[in-house]
Amino acid sequence: MRNDSSGNDPKTIWQSQPREISTVMLERMIRRRAQDLHAKTLRERLGSLAGPVCTIAFSAWGIAEGYNPVQIMVFAIAIAWSLAGVYVLNRGGWQATLPGDAALATGLEFCRREIEWRIHIHRRILQWCIAPIMLAIGAFFVPVMRSAVRENVKAIPFFALLVLWIVCFFVIRVRQWRTLQQEIEELNDIEMENRR
Repeated sequence: MRNDSSGNDPKTIWQSQPREISTVMLERMIRRRAQDLHAKTLRERLGSLAGPVCTIAFSAWGIAEGYNPVQIMVFAIAIAWSLAGVYVLNRGGWQATLPGDAALATGLEFCRREIEWRIHIHRRILQWCIAPIMLAIGAFFVPVMRSAVRENVKAIPFFALLVLWIVCFFVIRVRQWRTLQQEIEELNDIEMENRR
């Protein structure tokens, strides 16, 4: 009679071996990841254009309707700042998609560049996109607030919504930052697996 314990059974030993991801599967996974990251970066770039477009439109309307020369000057500064922000956020960065015959290392480099570009946008969006919006809103609402206080008009609900919008913006930014950090960590893990 044969006495095979489960520890010496070749089938059990073979099935308990850790699985290695083949190079072909890893390349497919990296290529898919690169496509997803490229799409996310494109969406973030287009999203970063929405703020300046709104600021320019709002400020142009404010200049057309402006009564106060200081207010008109602030709107003009907001327009110039928004245009400069579009340039700063988008200079040197419209990358092509990953070529179909790219090697694993090239795919990893492409993924890293995409994530770094998203971090670049994320770090500068406050200064070059949100600040001009807040300047234009402030230029419009400071005179409105003064007249509301003088005339005893209840403007608190609107300003509460404005504060809520600002808080939500920062909560979303913190979540995006965590997501970017997780993507960097995942990419580092894949690179470590590739080096083994």
